[in-house]
Amino acid sequence: MTREFDMVRSLAAGVEGRKGAWEFIRGFVANWSEGLGDDDGWGEADLAAAEERLGIRLPLVLREAYLLFGRRQDLTSNHDVLLSPSQLYVDEAKEALVFRHENQGAASWGILLDKLTDEDPAVFIKTDLADKAAERWENWLERLSLCFIEIVLSESVQAEGECCDFLSDFDDYGVELLEQNCSRLPFPAYPMGEEEHPTRWFLGHDVLLRDDDGMFLLARGRTEAALNGIRDLLQGDWLNDFR
Repeated sequence: MTREFDMVRSLAAGVEGRKGAWEFIRGFVANWSEGLGDDDGWGEADLAAAEERLGIRLPLVLREAYLLFGRRQDLTSNHDVLLSPSQLYVDEAKEALVFRHENQGAASWGILLDKLTDEDPAVFIKTDLADKAAERWENWLERLSLCFIEIVLSESVQAEGECCDFLSDFDDYGVELLEQNCSRLPFPAYPMGEEEHPTRWFLGHDVLLRDDDGMFLLARGRTEAALNGIRDLLQGDWLNDFR
């Protein structure tokens, strides 16, 4: 495992566009997981079959992501689920191409049909409601390449068998300690289902952290010692802390 990967600098380049996004994902995966291999993506035939079935051309960024790492469920589907090419579908209202589901079906992520010709289209989210007439596709991230960075980061802090943990009683003092002791990563804040609850990313000493507006904190350490360090700093009822 190399220590040369600069998370902050690579992510700053990654949020600028799709090429930087793929370079960030390659570097992050190589340093925090198992590096990408030739068989980690879907084939062109899989994407062509999806396009023929749907009668649409998939956006360039969606195709590139599927070709690069779409089959790596450890990067895309530990919690929420990235749909396979054969599972992609257009929603009932014929408004969006759906490519991701929340793990309990509470929300879906999609690309508006009138933006499919964009190289790197915006991503929208729709919450599943009892009143179906009230459901709307809401803004989530302004580019699909940003969404795939978010997918890889979010799924990495929720991976089974890794040094991951979850803190639910995360108060204002904890947020203050987080901001004082960890570096805010250069990824735009984005809604955690609702605009008033933005999600932010931080980097500590060998630990990646997702702050869901102080309501929850998810952490992944490169080592158990690194994870214990953040547990000691931000004390509380950590879900997987059995020390």
